[in-house]
Amino acid sequence: MSSGRRRVGAVDCGTNSIRLLVADVGDDGRLVDLDRRMEIVRLGQGIDVSGRIAPEAMERTLAMTRVFADRCRELGTEAVRFVATSASRDASNADEFVAGVREAFGDLDVTPEVVSGDVEAELSFTGATGDLPGIGVDGPYLVVDLGGGSTELVRGTGHVEAALSVDVGSVRMTERHLHGDPPTDDEVLAARADVATALDAAEGRVDLSGLGAVVGLAGSITTITAHALGLDSYDHEAVHLARLSVDRHRSACRELWEMTRAQRSALPYVHPGRVDVIGAGALVWHEVLGRVALRSPGVDVVTSEHDILDGIALSLA
Repeated sequence: MSSGRRRVGAVDCGTNSIRLLVADVGDDGRLVDLDRRMEIVRLGQGIDVSGRIAPEAMERTLAMTRVFADRCRELGTEAVRFVATSASRDASNADEFVAGVREAFGDLDVTPEVVSGDVEAELSFTGATGDLPGIGVDGPYLVVDLGGGSTELVRGTGHVEAALSVDVGSVRMTERHLHGDPPTDDEVLAARADVATALDAAEGRVDLSGLGAVVGLAGSITTITAHALGLDSYDHEAVHLARLSVDRHRSACRELWEMTRAQRSALPYVHPGRVDVIGAGALVWHEVLGRVALRSPGVDVVTSEHDILDGIALSLA
């Protein structure tokens, strides 16, 4: 490792997936990736109903946490930050999860942080927008981080100006509304109404007018982008910083939620762990973009592979 660089580890544990980034951070604030990976663990399985992390979900997630901790040791990280989001905020047994993470990292002295929606929004914004000025995409930006349990909407240019986390996400909406295969019209209407209520609340805090770009983050949106691009397989380089119209994204969304699970499973860019929830993720994204298009007509949509994980790593610099 060259002088002027610090090797850091970042873990983002959400409702549906857990992700690791080990990177060198230079004095210029740029990240050089050494390892970036994602696993579907579904920590938030059933939590919307029970209010607790299910035992099997706890074990799946902690088993992968141990794998990530070993990888951090192998690569010689100097500091690790573990951020847990929606599922851990909502669970009555979150303390048990936190203890398990601390034990997994052991000698690395990692204390998991169950962050607030505001902190989550700040980290997502920092990670997502760093590359945009360099490709000629000007703000104000609306960063949308669509997770399994919640969606963060963050407005800013250079820094966060306003943000709100709303409890609509791909896992939560699937469990709450989209039970059919494919979902029935009534199920879709109920889910859209739920998202509309959340967006009404968001607009009380976050101005959606006059935007330079909407920046979409996380697995649901990157998968929708791959579908909109018609990729033969998932291609990070094609997806990252892809600029598409609102209409193209919304058309891809409708196609995905109208498919059966078997049809989604056959798509080469859909992760197996996302097959049953990508329809709900697409519905949420469809509704967000519809609302944004009303307030900022003609706005472009940019998809970013850089998100809260990059923000976590940069926070350690």
